Amino acid sequence: MIHELIKTSDGSTSLYIPQLDETYHSVHGALQETQHVFIKNGLQLFDHQSISILEIGFGTGLNALVTYKEHKALELNIRYETVEAYPISWEEASQMNFSEVLSPTLSPIFKQMHCCPWDETVALSPTFSFKKRLQRFETINDVDSFDLIYFDAFGAQVQPELWQEAIFQQMYTSLKQGGYLVTYAAKGSVRRAMQTCGFTVERLPGPPMKREMLRAHKD
Repeated sequence: MIHELIKTSDGSTSLYIPQLDETYHSVHGALQETQHVFIKNGLQLFDHQSISILEIGFGTGLNALVTYKEHKALELNIRYETVEAYPISWEEASQMNFSEVLSPTLSPIFKQMHCCPWDETVALSPTFSFKKRLQRFETINDVDSFDLIYFDAFGAQVQPELWQEAIFQQMYTSLKQGGYLVTYAAKGSVRRAMQTCGFTVERLPGPPMKREMLRAHKD
């Protein structure tokens, strides 16, 4: 599948897929979207703890990299697992300017994230373990394993099957009691699918140029 490098409104890069007319991140700001949806409304619910995170869609690696950067300030010890069925190459990922806009010191970490073996846990630091899972989302079968899920699949207009009740039931089962799922999506059908699975769902203000996002709680 062909990927085209683009620059988003906040200066950070993303990839565009012409065949799907879809981008990996918001064109209104890739970095701002990650910081608002997954960090502000997800990761920052926790501090001074040991937590586990499941990311649905490793993609360009932006969410993982920003989480690594932010976990030190929050004094978190993180086990981070990310699921991807169709990974991009390091050649493509190396074109991303994330380390430039965040901190040049993150460049080796970003490369290690993309180049480390699949399905093996690696220690990126004493407080951050990382595992990439080469796996289709519908085969996820974790039980009571994660405190936080970043749900960052391609949009429902491209992959509607990933936004159905069956997938969110798997997410509910994967979360520990009291865990959260955050996503950029805000469609009513998505919210209702989450609620049917047992989640308590909040509508929250969205990232730039998006009115709302969703946060689901397994309470």
